[in-house]
Amino acid sequence: MNDYQEHASSELTFSDIHIANELFGVHNSNLKRIAEATGVSISARGNTIFIKGDTISSDLAQNILNQLYGLIRDGYPVFAKDVEYATNVLSQDSSVNLKTIFFDTVYVTSKKRTITPKNPNQKEYIDAIRNFDIVFGIGPAGTGKTYLAMAMAVAALAQKKVSRIILTRPAVEAGEALGFLPGDLAEKVNPYLRPLYDALHDMMSFEKAAGLMQQDAIEVAPLAFMRGRTLNDSFIILDEAQNSTTEQMKMFLTRIGFNSRAVITGDITQSDLPSNRPSGLIEAKELLCDIDGIKFVFFTKHDVVRHKLVQKIVNAYEMRENRRNKSSVS
Repeated sequence: MNDYQEHASSELTFSDIHIANELFGVHNSNLKRIAEATGVSISARGNTIFIKGDTISSDLAQNILNQLYGLIRDGYPVFAKDVEYATNVLSQDSSVNLKTIFFDTVYVTSKKRTITPKNPNQKEYIDAIRNFDIVFGIGPAGTGKTYLAMAMAVAALAQKKVSRIILTRPAVEAGEALGFLPGDLAEKVNPYLRPLYDALHDMMSFEKAAGLMQQDAIEVAPLAFMRGRTLNDSFIILDEAQNSTTEQMKMFLTRIGFNSRAVITGDITQSDLPSNRPSGLIEAKELLCDIDGIKFVFFTKHDVVRHKLVQKIVNAYEMRENRRNKSSVS
């Protein structure tokens, strides 16, 4: 890198100072986030910002700022997390148009919070759920697989596209056998289903969710409870599918009836099954990938939308797994 690139500088002026101030954030907090993430220096004077850094980083910072300004101008409220998402997305692919992602409303929660995809893979996932009857979302924790599927399910129920939502998970005995847990069967399996309840209650009030459950419009049950049923006019989510066996996955997929769609989510690196039991999710990926009407969407560590440390944690485990694989081959 030459000296000119090291000390390149540019100016960017925004026409609306009020939108510019919203973009900059309180005490220029958003500008500081972008500067830290891109490795440039950013300062502001009025509605003009001054960027110093190498050409590539400076161009990236300008792209982020211009696109975020456009989002705010068109009515999208940009928060600190959105700045992080935008920076992450455009750092990987500068040609992405953030509006096509951030303005794709999936559902508006009872607290008036708008749920939208936050990166291209999430957008692909949402579009797949709209267009395919069976969708597999595979990738690490924190990529929004279950949460977005839940939002799509609640939206489909609200729009009367389906008459019920069915949420299910395998109840894998990891460490403690179910028989030794206190309570009746429902109480024994409830801890396994808790994350599904949490996501559901983030979409709608507890009272509304409870009412829909009483009407059987929403059902939350262990995967084993799906055996022998035909699920018509339903939006079905199978979560943590890496913990399903071959038999369970086949059973689940053959339950799907008329006017139903299913979303299967999981992380193939996180199976809790015994080492001698193959994961039904891994086998489904190998067997069904070429079937028309079934869509697989794969997420990576770059799609993590939780706390920024989650992405670093996923990366650390991934690097260790890669080292193990290399040592086992050599």
